[in-house]
Amino acid sequence: MGKKELIRLILVSGGIVIADQVTKYLITLNLALHDYIVVVENFFNINHVLNPGGAFGFFADGSEVVRKFIFLFLSSLVALFILWLYKKVARDLVFLSFGLALIFGGAIGNLIDRFRFGKVVDFLDFYIGTTHWPAFNIADSAISIGMAILIYHLVLNKIPDL
Repeated sequence: MGKKELIRLILVSGGIVIADQVTKYLITLNLALHDYIVVVENFFNINHVLNPGGAFGFFADGSEVVRKFIFLFLSSLVALFILWLYKKVARDLVFLSFGLALIFGGAIGNLIDRFRFGKVVDFLDFYIGTTHWPAFNIADSAISIGMAILIYHLVLNKIPDL
């Protein structure tokens, strides 16, 4: 991996981690747990919640020991795999490298919360009437966009043999 690719990784992933942690800090500082601010009536709130599970509350009801193992250990392994893959493709597949950097930054942002609180701070709450999409955060958004880019490359077979 060259200097340009390393700078890309640091800027994209670092930017995501900073934006994620700053927004979560501002939420925890200014909004009590479970309080919310209506931004767009019947569509979007800023809502301070803690998610003990994964995406969409996955494993939220599982034992704390299982959650810690899954979300700290396995998430760390996935982050290392994403770094390895980034190193392999960053020079030749710039678009994919941006996606991997987004995934890595999002993973680190949520891992910081898991180490600090044992849960992830979520606050973006989209809904129509009483039907809510699960609350999420900047890190989750970055992971989702990065995964869409990765899936695009996988579906179109644009990833070289590693």
